[in-house]
Parts: sequence; structure tokens; C-alpha cells
Amino acid sequence: MVEESLLVKLRDEKNLLAFSGGADSTALFFLLLEHNIPFDIAIVDYGVREQSKEEIAYAHELAKTHHLTCHLHTAPKIEKNFEAKAREIRYAFFEKIIKKEGYENLLTAHHLGDRLEWMLMQFCKGAGCAELVGMQKEQKRDFYTLVRPLLHLDKKELLAYLEANKRVYFEDESNLDEDIKRNSFRHNYSLPLLETYLSGIKKSFEYLDEDRATLIEEIVVHRVGDFAYFKRSHNARAEIFTIDKYLKSQLYMLSAKERELLKNKSVLVVGRKFVVALGEEYIFIAPYEQEVSKMDEKFKDACRVLKIEPKLRPYLYKNSDAFFKVKELLATV
Repeated sequence: MVEESLLVKLRDEKNLLAFSGGADSTALFFLLLEHNIPFDIAIVDYGVREQSKEEIAYAHELAKTHHLTCHLHTAPKIEKNFEAKAREIRYAFFEKIIKKEGYENLLTAHHLGDRLEWMLMQFCKGAGCAELVGMQKEQKRDFYTLVRPLLHLDKKELLAYLEANKRVYFEDESNLDEDIKRNSFRHNYSLPLLETYLSGIKKSFEYLDEDRATLIEEIVVHRVGDFAYFKRSHNARAEIFTIDKYLKSQLYMLSAKERELLKNKSVLVVGRKFVVALGEEYIFIAPYEQEVSKMDEKFKDACRVLKIEPKLRPYLYKNSDAFFKVKELLATV
């Protein structure tokens, strides 16, 4: 069920599985065991369902039985925007563990249904090919690789595997709540389509992945702490895709409007969290800082000479390593 080339990669690396006790992550758990893939698990307790206590106990039981480490995080109470906030908490926890323990890959149990659901939601928001096919089997992040080994499999195939092997798993009843947008798309659109056109949808995603490789130029993003930069390719489509991808790794999702604005603006503050400055030779992305009332005159003069975007200056003033890197880059232009 898992591709052989991916198995070879995972066997030789240190892996962390995002586990929930649900059907998808439980299927991936046992598939990894079957294929002798080394891994540990990480689970988040949001404390909103009584059943979550059983899921946590199950995670600990599996880890103990199979001699794995189980990393647990108890999330603070989420007052609003539950889906977005839960994702932010979840990935912040995973990345903290990855840094601390030196994991190379984060494995998630996203499957074909999740991918189709994502594509349909992006299509309805207004998106291009890169965004529609955005959920990839392997995605390089800052200091780890996000790997989705089940992306080519339908949920029914995973359930059949669990049933055939008599594996215990939990069903999250919140998945039935159609007031949550992704659930509405799942039950009304993606599931009926997969039920009728499964083989065609699988083949279409294979073609889309091939097409994406030719459409989107891979651009290397460099980091100095939480300051990011890359050399302009003068392919606006690839640049915006790279900005979008980087911000997602920082748990910020660009809106369709923000992506449109990036086509015509030289600087954009997004969500009052990040400033994106598109210069002639480089694109810089930094956490957004308010104006600094008093800046050193030498610093201000250097910024004027180098034509550093004013909205970047407060961050650079407080972060000398990032400033020296920008100075070094622009001095050679």
C-alpha cells in the first residue's frame, strides 16, 4: 500500500508520526510497523471530547506495546476559530518535538479524500494549478520533510485494511458536523465523486503531479533565524507560490486576495504578522514589527543607501544578523 521508493527513504531516517487514534493515522501506524519503518508518535489532546481520553490512552498503549516514544501535548482551551487554531497548536507542537529530538520527517495520514477535498475547496476560493495540487506526497520544510505516505489511497481502502487486520480505531464524531466547511465539502462533494470516479481521480492526480513539476520552478528559501529570503526568478507565479509555501510553514495561510495583491505590490503586510518585500533582486519575508520611534542614524543612512523597504526596517533594526545579511546581499547588486 505504501510505495517502495518512499519506504526505502523512511527506513533510513528518523520519523515522527502525527497520531490521533482515528482510522487514517491508525492504518498508517500499523503499515509503518509492517514495513519496519522506525518511528515515534505525537498526539494532541484538545480536551473538547470525552472520547479524547480513550484516544490518548490508546496512543500510550500502542507506544508501550511496540516500544515507541509517545509525545503528548495538552492544548489550551480554544475559544474561537477552532479548526485554524487547532492546526496552529498541532504543528507548533510537532515542530518543537522535531527540533528537540532531531526527527527528519513528520508523517501524516492524509489520504486521497483529503487531497480531493482540499482541491475542491481551493478551486472554489479561486486558485491556480499549483494551489489545487498543493497537497504533495513530500514537502520540504525548514528543518524537516512533511511526508504523506497514504496520499494515493482512498479512505475505503484504509478501512478495509483495518477491518481485515482487526485493528482498533476511533471515529471522531466532529467529522459529521457539516457546519465545518471541510466536512461539508467531504460529505457533499468529494465522497460522492470518489464513490463513482475513484480510478479516474487517482489517474488525474498522477497527471497533475507531473504537470506541476514542469509548471512550478523550485526556489530555495534561505533563513537567518525567523527572517527568510530568496533570489528573484522573475517568474511571478513561482515566486508567489514560494511565498505562499513558506508562510504555510510558518502557520499562516495567504488569502486569495493577498495572493492577487502580491502580483502588483512591492511590499505587503499580511495578517499583521509578516511583511513581504519584493525587491529588484531579492524577496524578503520577516515578522511584522511596528515602527521604531528612534533608530540609530547610521542604520537609517545605510537603509536609505541600500534602498531597504521601510516596512522591513523595524525588524532589521532589532535583528542585527538579518540586517547584516540584507546588507551583504544588496551591496553586491
